[in-house]
Amino acid sequence: MAPVRTHPLARGALAQRTSDFLGKAWAKGWLPPPELDPDALWALAAKPYGARAAAAEHGGRTGEDVADFRERFTRIIASVAAEADLNPLGRAMAWGQLARVVKNRLALGALWEAQPRLLETPLPAPIIVVGHMRSGTTRLHKLLAADPAFSHTRYCDAYHPVPQGLRTRLGVKRLVSAFELRLLGLLNPWMQSIHPMAPTAVEEELAWISAALHHSIYESQWHIPSYSAWSEARDPAAIYREFRRILQTDAATRAIADRPRVMKVPAFAEDLDTILGLFPDARLVLAERAHEAVLRSAVSLAANQMAVQSDACDLAAIEARWRHKIALREERIAAALQGWRGPVARASFDDLNADWQSAIARVYAELGLTLTPQALAAMRRTMAASEGGQHHAHAGQLARFAEAERRGA
Repeated sequence: MAPVRTHPLARGALAQRTSDFLGKAWAKGWLPPPELDPDALWALAAKPYGARAAAAEHGGRTGEDVADFRERFTRIIASVAAEADLNPLGRAMAWGQLARVVKNRLALGALWEAQPRLLETPLPAPIIVVGHMRSGTTRLHKLLAADPAFSHTRYCDAYHPVPQGLRTRLGVKRLVSAFELRLLGLLNPWMQSIHPMAPTAVEEELAWISAALHHSIYESQWHIPSYSAWSEARDPAAIYREFRRILQTDAATRAIADRPRVMKVPAFAEDLDTILGLFPDARLVLAERAHEAVLRSAVSLAANQMAVQSDACDLAAIEARWRHKIALREERIAAALQGWRGPVARASFDDLNADWQSAIARVYAELGLTLTPQALAAMRRTMAASEGGQHHAHAGQLARFAEAERRGA
């Protein structure tokens, strides 16, 4: 059982002890501190490739895409160093995430250099769930993904996108993912109540745009306003071209390229115009929820993530960031949809709560899809399985925070 979360910036006991230990170990020279330097991280990831490192970096990619990633990599590390004020655990976690990004970048490039036909994989018209974080996008995503006529991304493939041949068949990805989730759960005992995850469960594609250094996953963990502002203003086309390459690779290697993919990332709302240019035959499902409710839940999620990695979190700054994100995403959704003539369905958070079957039936009708008995039965199993899920605890956390705020006022 997770301890009571008494404040949005509460931190688990193990995270505090781990951070304290790492700080002491670095100060006394027991362990070397992680080097958050773009050249050092790149050299470490490139070392196994030797003279083939340049080919791995460029494999399947345009020169523009290679340059975009390099600039993003330099800028995000500079922003982390100047602004994030990470504690020792946060510094170790940042090093691990950014080292993995480069490692996977080179591994995927080497794969595409060796197997360019992966990038010719045709993709059926996807179904894309668009909406703010905490607006019901996850529930919509999981319900649609339950339909056997569609395909979806799994956690183990989202966070480990490089195909592993025999290792994949032996379930190594699943085992590694289970270990990672267990470790994260120990460090952050409220993680599963806010965003439930499991190795082979339906997962959003956030990790695939993060692999090209989209700002969204990083700004929810670290205070990096300069990188966020720069990335928000920059053309994200290079990020989504990499996303499409990973999507094609996943579809081909898992033999699911014949079925439409149900996809969901809240950051899609920020880049919807680019997404629609890349997938002009897409079918959209817009998730809708009152903005103040979205804000409370988004702040809770971001505060939970950031508190693990920094001792200097500012709740007011986190709230300001997510007010900005909601306004920006609303503006960009509206602009992208002005010229869009493809199918669009809408589903409100309240309607899903009141009668999810009717809400889903409307979505299918508005998209011109057939809701089969097999799909509906699978969705019912999905909903039944979630009834006892840890995610219900988050509502209690939000109520507790609101009551504490009311009493404090």
